[in-house]
Amino acid sequence: MKPLIPLLLLALAGCVTTSGSTADDRRWITQCVRDNADEGASRRVVTAYCTCMVNRMSNNETRSVTQWERANPRARRECSREAGWT
Repeated sequence: MKPLIPLLLLALAGCVTTSGSTADDRRWITQCVRDNADEGASRRVVTAYCTCMVNRMSNNETRSVTQWERANPRARRECSREAGWT
């Protein structure tokens, strides 16, 4: 089952991302979902949150979503609200 988890996460991320997302965006979203898997929210909510965060980040950003969200608490709060992560 473990080998299927990354594939399922990638598939789920692909379902939630916007049509303009790139392969790089999907990789960032997948990593963000992994990083937040133990935070107590459903996978759908975490994926929506991560997608929101990646969409707010610059295309030239080199920090991970986790690093970026620490420096941007307003975006973190807004994406949490949009994703339904209460």
